Amino acid sequence: MAIDEEQVLHVRAALADASSVREVKMFGGLGFMLNGNMVAASSHRGLLVRVGEPGVSAAVARGAQPMIMNGRPMKDFVWVTGTPDARAVKSWLRIARAFVETLPAKKDAPKPKPRRVKP
Repeated sequence: MAIDEEQVLHVRAALADASSVREVKMFGGLGFMLNGNMVAASSHRGLLVRVGEPGVSAAVARGAQPMIMNGRPMKDFVWVTGTPDARAVKSWLRIARAFVETLPAKKDAPKPKPRRVKP
């Protein structure tokens, strides 16, 4: 998994004042969950931000690309390609947080119990 460590630091800084952030490996990078909902993900391909379906067109107008996964658009997400600096990451995360904070908090999924293997 290729993670852009500098970008990850920028995302962490942008979310530093959030009370409930969890990091999860996903999408070939590192996902950031706010109150159990994905707010962003960072990888070598760019920054994935959750702007909400109504925010996608404004984000595309700012230079982001619609998120396509397995040939299907993901209605709430956009890719910010390239290497956005700390200021740009903070700006994108401000938009993403504004949307994600309107969503109901999710409980963390319980970890699966280990399976016992019969000898």
